[in-house]
Amino acid sequence: MKLEPLPMKALKVGRTLVIADLHLGYEIAMAREGFYLPRVFHEVVGNLKSLLEEERPRRLVINGDLKHSFVPEWRERRELKTFFDEVSPLVSEIVLVRGNHDVGTFWLRELGIEVVDELEINGWKIVHGHKLVEGNRFIIGHEHPAIRLRDEVGAIVKIPVFLLGDELIVLPAFSPWAYGNDVLREIVSPFMKVKSVESSRVLAPLGRELLDFGVLKELSEVLKLI
Repeated sequence: MKLEPLPMKALKVGRTLVIADLHLGYEIAMAREGFYLPRVFHEVVGNLKSLLEEERPRRLVINGDLKHSFVPEWRERRELKTFFDEVSPLVSEIVLVRGNHDVGTFWLRELGIEVVDELEINGWKIVHGHKLVEGNRFIIGHEHPAIRLRDEVGAIVKIPVFLLGDELIVLPAFSPWAYGNDVLREIVSPFMKVKSVESSRVLAPLGRELLDFGVLKELSEVLKLI
């Protein structure tokens, strides 16, 4: 069964779509700290619905950090219920693989959502990536992988990427607020510290395309020269 990264920050595995790191409610958490951001809930839902309508998978797997706040917010249940009311009619099955932000989510089972800590699919283990588990090949989120590029006038832009390796696949964050962690400078997930990622393929989702930046180690050497 082929694993196919898609431009809309999803991984297609047969009739299953895998996304990670939606961080719903991020704006509310930031407002508590005095930072006011525009709400992107409807953008996230709209993007996901468009993806599901186009790909028509049987199953949707959310690989962790469906929500952002570690402490349940007063409107969290209502927002998550609205989210699944919109998305559920488009697939036969939805699985949440819990991430470190997904405290207090077992009630989602009342909505027909399967809530697990890990999931096996086609010889790969899907886990969020914030803590190590036993296994050989993994599909993770958590890292929010990105790279920094510099244009001809010196401006720097950070873009999300997929990292595709033989033993580890790292998904970009689905949330538009997750600007990403520059994996050429720092890594977050413990999986990336024990699994070699130097030979990983770097693919950047851009609009309706995936840009192939080659192998991570070689890309790192090239960017040092710029």
